Formats: sequence, C-alpha cells, structure tokens
Amino acid sequence: MKLHSVDLKKIKIEDPFWSKHVNLVRSTIIPYQWNAMNDLIPDAEPSHCLDNFAIAAGRKSGEYYGAVFQDTDIAKWMEAVGFSLAAEEDSELEKTADDVVDLIAEAQQEDGYLDTYFIVKEPGRRWTNLCEGHELYTAGHMMEAAVAYYQGTGKRKFLDVVQKLADLLCETFGTEEGKIHGYPGHQEVEVGLIKLYYVTGKRKYLDLAKYFIDARGVGENYFLKEMERPDFKNIGPELADYRPVYSQSDRPVREQEAAEGHAVRAVYMYSAMADLAYEYQDKELGDACVRLWNNIVKKQMYITGAIGSSGILERFTIDYDLPNDCNYGETCASIGLAMFGIRMANITRDASYIDTVERALYNTVLAGIALDGKGFFYVNPLEVWPDSCIERTSKEHVKPVRQKWFGVACCPPNVARTLASIGQYIYSAGERELYVNLFISNQAEIDLGKEKVQVAIETKFPFENKIHITVRGVSADGMKLAVRIPDYARGYQVFRAGAVAGYQEEKGYAVFMLKEDAQFTVSFDAPARFVRANPNVRADCGKVAVTKGPLVYCLEEADNGKNLSELFVDTKQKIEEVDSELFGGITELVLKGKRMQETAWDKGELYGEYPLSFSDVTLKAVPYAYWNNRGMGEMSVWMKELI
Repeated sequence: MKLHSVDLKKIKIEDPFWSKHVNLVRSTIIPYQWNAMNDLIPDAEPSHCLDNFAIAAGRKSGEYYGAVFQDTDIAKWMEAVGFSLAAEEDSELEKTADDVVDLIAEAQQEDGYLDTYFIVKEPGRRWTNLCEGHELYTAGHMMEAAVAYYQGTGKRKFLDVVQKLADLLCETFGTEEGKIHGYPGHQEVEVGLIKLYYVTGKRKYLDLAKYFIDARGVGENYFLKEMERPDFKNIGPELADYRPVYSQSDRPVREQEAAEGHAVRAVYMYSAMADLAYEYQDKELGDACVRLWNNIVKKQMYITGAIGSSGILERFTIDYDLPNDCNYGETCASIGLAMFGIRMANITRDASYIDTVERALYNTVLAGIALDGKGFFYVNPLEVWPDSCIERTSKEHVKPVRQKWFGVACCPPNVARTLASIGQYIYSAGERELYVNLFISNQAEIDLGKEKVQVAIETKFPFENKIHITVRGVSADGMKLAVRIPDYARGYQVFRAGAVAGYQEEKGYAVFMLKEDAQFTVSFDAPARFVRANPNVRADCGKVAVTKGPLVYCLEEADNGKNLSELFVDTKQKIEEVDSELFGGITELVLKGKRMQETAWDKGELYGEYPLSFSDVTLKAVPYAYWNNRGMGEMSVWMKELI
C-alpha cells in the first residue's frame, strides 16, 4: 500500500525557516493576488480573470481578455485558499471564496461545461483545439481547487460544480464510438481527475485519467490530425513548427526514454502516471516513471532543482545542456517536479526522491517569490547580468527583478498553493507506519490506519542540523517510524534518552520499530561544501557551486561588486559559515578568492595580449532562494575555480 500525505487540518507549522513563507501566504500573498486578479495592482499587467467569469455568468457585458487559460489563475488561488483555510479558519476569506464559487457556478453551462474563453469568445468551438485550447488543462486546475476547498472547508458546492464538469468529460472523451479520441495538449486534467476520484470514490474519473495517458502518442498523432481539419483555428502560440515531442505525444508514454518537450506539461503528466501506475498496478507504467525521473535528476536538472533549460518553448533539450544565463527553469516546472517526487516517494518509500523534492522547494520554488510576497519570478536563471536581459534577444525571458504580475500568471498562484500546502511534504503515512521526509518544526495528529499518533518536530534546520522528534499515542501493537537520511548528511546519528540509538537503514531512511511513546534527536553535519558538475555539463566546466544542506548559494553584486565573472574562488581554503540577520536570519558563507584586474585594459581595447593579474578578495555567498531581495544586480551560482 502506498503512503499518503497528512491532512493539512491536522498539522500546525511553527518553523524558524518556513513560517515566514507559509504565514505570508495568508497575510499577504492571497490578498495581493486577489487584488491582481481584480486589476487593482498599479503598473502590473492586467488579469481580467474575475471579469471573464462575470461576463460568462451574465453579470457583466464586455470582451474576454487574456490567455485561453486565464481561468486557472483563480483556480490556483482558490486552491491556495482551501489549503490556507485547512490550516487556520478565516471567516472573511472564506466568505470571499464562497462568492467566487457562486460566480464560477453561475458561469458554468447547463451541461457542465466550464471555460470562460469558449463561453464568451468562441462559443460553439468546444474541443476543437485540444492542442493549445487548454480546456482540459483548465478543467484539471478547477478540479484540484475544488478538492482543496472541500477538504479545507467541508463545503460541497465547488466540488459539485467540478463533478458536473468531470461527468461531461467522461461523456465526451474515450474509446467508445461517438466520443472524442483525443487527449490534452497541456497535461493537468489527469492530476485533477485522480484527486477527484480520491475524494468521491467515482471510478470513472480515474478511468478517464488512465484513458488520457494510455491514448497519448498512440497511432497517428491526434494534434497533427486536428490541425489538418478545415475548421481548425489556432488560438494558441504559433504552431507552424509544432512537433509532437513538445507535448510528449510523439510516442506512447510507456515507451518514452527521456524527459522531452515542455517541462511543466511533462512533470504534470509524470505525476499522474505515478498515481495511475499504483492504482492499476501497472508495472510498465511505473518503470517509465522511474526511467523518466532518473533522466531528469541525473542528466537534465539544475543544481537548484530547476528544469527546462530552453527559453524557447519552455522545454527540456538534451542531456547535460544546462546553460546558466539563458535557461528557463520555470517556477511551475519545479513545483511539478516536487509533485512527481512526492508521489514516487509515497509509492516506493525511497528517500532519494525526497532529496530532489527538498532541493526544488528550498531553492527554485522559494526563489519564485519575493520575501514581501509581492513580486514573482517566472524564469529562474542561475546567472544574471541585468544589462544584457534585453527584449528580442536570447535573454528576453530572463527578468533581473521580480515582477508584480504576469499576463500569463501561472507561476504566482502556483507558488501560493505550494507554500500553503507545504505540510503535505513533511510526512508520509501508512498503516502503522510514519515517514519523516522534511525537517520542518510542526505539531501534527496523524492517522495511521486504525489509530492516531501525535508527532512534534522541533528544529532550526537548515542552518542547524539537530531535529527533535516526539511521538505520542503509540499503541501496544507498535508502529514503524522512518526518518530520512539526507544525501548531504555526514555523521548521521540518532539519540534516544541521551544515548546513541541504533537503527536499520532502508532506502535512505533510519527505521525504528516503536512499541511505546518515544523522543528522538537526529543529528548530523551538513557543512558548506564546494560542488562540481559532470564535465559533460559544458556550461559549468572549471566552475564550482557552494551548498549547505539543501540550500544552494550564490554570489550577488550587492556583496561582491560588479562583473562577477571576474571572480575566481579558492576551493583549497575553508568555507567560513557566519550567522547573519540578513533576510530574517541566515547563515552566510564567506569564501576566499581572486579578482581579475582590469587595469591593463584602461585604454579601452576589446582584445589584447595583456597578461592576467589578480588581487585577493573575500567573497560572500547567500542562499539562492533569497537573491534579488536587495535590488537589481548581478547574480551567479557557478564560480570559476582557482587552480
């Protein structure tokens, strides 16, 4: 039996590192994004999202505005609200969300159809552009939102709305004669349908998700056939150069060897594949998940947990192609990677998946939002020279400062829903077994089948590496407790009653069989260290990065001056760890190195035979997650190594 996440209503996070981010969701991010979707943020790109629903519901007149998937902004916002209300009651926020549910219900068509673009702008053209129409993608996010809101509040109205929509999809798509034999261009509905199945128990939703996965890439490509129809009308990006690999539809999913195409579409699909592999005990599908995961994390993932190296089409390219200054690394893609990883961990009980989930959450996902909750990165480069981020160049997608909002704003509400539900990653629970995945201070009541236990974690991780774990309510029948051993941990020990406690190691977890209540202290070293990339990563040859635990560090112009490319770090010198009040309290890293001197180039030549000269410098590195919170400036994760 696979493990499951803990009910967010039963977990309270009070953590020195994460609370400032989690609490920001409720206090700032949700209200800010509500204003953004109501076009109330000065100088921000308009959303018109709620107006689209009002027009579709007949409350307003006007024209549809925005991308074809504009509806998903409010869907992900509603999902964040559901998670937030599960953690803490808020009658005013709940009333606002209930009003949104009423609006969505009014916009829904009699037969269950729900997509304001096609209701308002293209009536009569439903399901005619599965390639880029995003109707199924939008439906999936609506389903995820409704499930979260139902679980957070117990209210069924939104859930009933999406069930009506899901019923329509079941009547519309499938193998039977008279149904559409297509599948989504942007995968997501599969995840939504599976979550809807888990809540309602209606098997047809799970079966439809399986159909969408099984049909993909089988036979003549559906999207290419779709584009040949006389009535086809493109409403998405330019499709003249469309390739099925972009949407992972070039071959059946079970035959796919490497992660290819649009990164977000890929990891959303892989997440659904993992769930379906378990539910149908489909070994071939499960093997594909393992193969695709390994390709990503071993050959196509940045050290920060970012994926999708190409700014063109937001896609994977080839193994080891990981440029730093022009990559895409979309925030949503790392969120999808974490979704995929937690599913694989719950199925396999293998901690290596959590190592990657943790990497993505502590680096790229957190970098996607400013510390004040009012600015966002869509793209997450590992090197930035602000002056070179010019429109209509290879770096036009790279923003040197976080943006107030985006015309295509999938990332901001995606970060909100992820931070609001960070508790789902801390534990994995099963029948009389509990796995501790992430070291985040919290108190939780956890259902282990026929019994419940109370668990508390207290820690100052990731800047200190002692984790105090208390388990109460252990029955005489006993339970299994498994505590993750991170891949960066050195000298991992567990203490119980003041003495070192032995444990059995299973797939990266320290395992204990408990027959009574217990208190443990997990302790390990995670010193700052220099990390090098595989030489096949051409962009990083001769360079090093510096990490501490799950955190990747970077150099910023604010600490190290302009032209970071002139800097060389001396990896033979010890890294100094310094406590700092910066960003609310962090460990800064102090490095020794050299700076290449420019004095020989005072005459202004572009090229010359001048000898190299260097001066000694002290460098300061800060967590990548917090870069660009002190104004615009250069940033670099990878540094030249002094030989």
